[in-house]
Amino acid sequence: MNFRLAHIFSVLAIVLLVHVLEAQEASKPPAQSSSRPSAKARAQASNPDFGSVADGVYRNPFFGFSCKIPFGWVERTADMRQNDVRGNEMPETGPRKADEPGKSLVLLSVFARPPDASGGTVNSAVVIAAESVSSYPGLKTAADYFAPLTEVTMAKGFKVVNEPYDFSRGANQVMRGDFSKELGTLTMHQASLVTLRKGYVVSFTFIGGSEDEVQALVEGLSFASPQKAANPKSLSPKQ
Repeated sequence: MNFRLAHIFSVLAIVLLVHVLEAQEASKPPAQSSSRPSAKARAQASNPDFGSVADGVYRNPFFGFSCKIPFGWVERTADMRQNDVRGNEMPETGPRKADEPGKSLVLLSVFARPPDASGGTVNSAVVIAAESVSSYPGLKTAADYFAPLTEVTMAKGFKVVNEPYDFSRGANQVMRGDFSKELGTLTMHQASLVTLRKGYVVSFTFIGGSEDEVQALVEGLSFASPQKAANPKSLSPKQ
């Protein structure tokens, strides 16, 4: 299925890979097609929120999931949103808002160390993003998203370890694919999880220096919506 790679290039190749890898230059997305999703398709995606962090856990009641953040990790969500805006050549002067249907949204980006800091190990990371299903005409299931996702990931030097497979939790259909990339004497491991929620493609990218580390990060993801903690740290951009 041939979906628009421009959307994925901005959300995954630039946001999820470039900043996690070797600080390489982000590629400019292809020109936008003249075709636009219908008003009906755009209306199918409800307005999401950015979620919040409290007590080392990111919670997003709108999409109905939570994700544990390892102790001591650094958050770069706001920076990622600004890079996402620039990567799409949007005219905004600040991060895009969550109430703009059809736009890609960086919900969370956390790293074991700052992305621009050198180190002798793989810089482990968790990045969560959402994009309107209407951006991909013909996309019916989470599995459909893996064709362009795999193409872009492999273009960044990764190889497929496990083809997309059902990783569903309860009533939530979740697809997972696993990748790896050699970095000198190190190997970067990546698990990509995708689900469709409320008219959005929600992608979860977990990166680590070993399969066990990646699996431990994945196990911190839960689709049981917990109660909202008191006085959370909001991740919504400042107006």
